[in-house]
Amino acid sequence: MVALKNNAPLSVYIHWPFCASKCPYCDFNSHVAEAVDHGRWRRALLAELSHYAEETKGRAVGSVFFGGGTPSLMEPATVAELIAAVRSYWPTSDDLEISLEANPNSAEAGRFRDFRAAGVNRLSLGVQSFRDENLKFLGRGHSAREAREAVAMAGKHFDRFSFDMIYGLPQQTPEDWRRDLQQALELVSGHEGEHLSLYQLTIEPGTAFYRVGVKGADEDTGAELFEVTQDVLEGAGLAAYEVSNHARPGAEGRHNLNIWRGGDYLGIGPGAHGRLTKDFLAEALHQIHNPERWLAKTEDGGHGTAKRRPLGPKIRAGEILMMGLRLKEGISRDRFAAVTGGDLDEAIDRDGLMRMLDGGFVDADEAGLRVTAAGRLCLNEVLRQLLAA
Repeated sequence: MVALKNNAPLSVYIHWPFCASKCPYCDFNSHVAEAVDHGRWRRALLAELSHYAEETKGRAVGSVFFGGGTPSLMEPATVAELIAAVRSYWPTSDDLEISLEANPNSAEAGRFRDFRAAGVNRLSLGVQSFRDENLKFLGRGHSAREAREAVAMAGKHFDRFSFDMIYGLPQQTPEDWRRDLQQALELVSGHEGEHLSLYQLTIEPGTAFYRVGVKGADEDTGAELFEVTQDVLEGAGLAAYEVSNHARPGAEGRHNLNIWRGGDYLGIGPGAHGRLTKDFLAEALHQIHNPERWLAKTEDGGHGTAKRRPLGPKIRAGEILMMGLRLKEGISRDRFAAVTGGDLDEAIDRDGLMRMLDGGFVDADEAGLRVTAAGRLCLNEVLRQLLAA
């Protein structure tokens, strides 16, 4: 096979590690700090961005994503400077997607206009629920009323916005969840809402929920809640383009879509990860996890990289499969070749593939490989079978 050149744009992820409080289900690199020296953090993030800009000269950037933590706690001036730096270091299009995660409490929602003026053109709201009892259980710092008001404000200031919700809470029934989704749709319908992210509650080691023994929905209930999600949102024109993400046609989040398709990305800030590829040789980058150590290292040497490691062809192919099969479109054979330089068929266990085809869990043809609706309900097992070799 003749390998295709990978011309996918580079994505830039910028991590703000601070939160007003730590949610009991959260296992992200987020920290509660009594005070944050915004000037120091601005300079450090700009320094690390400059460092990796020098390394990636000649690339184009297709998206920027401010994640966390709670990036809406950043000063809008910091966001504006970082966006200006990205545009100065790399070629970008006029419609560069610039997303920022925000919480719906009134203090942060009041800054939406400032973030829009700073250059953010897509907002991602951490709503999680429109029920006060659920928000209290999840340890969220906002009320259902604030969530509704924040969605309205997002629609006022941003042409593109999304919000997250969590399902699979203890005792939650499919009918409860169906009503929650209907309420979400009623809210976005008046504001041209285009994108929703729906995540099943998972209890991860190290979280407060894990330490006290909280349990989410059992496997059968989780599957039923997942099916309710597909039924309600597809009926409203927001089909799933990824296991947990729904959008109107053309409104998919470009940043994550590039990563799920195997595109390169930079991770800026403490704990951020990145992937860079040259001549089909991929490298994983990991920034120092601890915020204060990352800050000190970046101030001293211009970046806070903890380690860089090459990814062998088999490991990289496995990554592409694990990410790409989350997408409804699946994995294109041509794109797989462009990213890895290899053949999709050679990266998959043949016996496992036959079992998944016979069971109706995947479809394969000359264009590529996709997981079916049945396969999405047991995606981890599908991946285990395909990567058995």
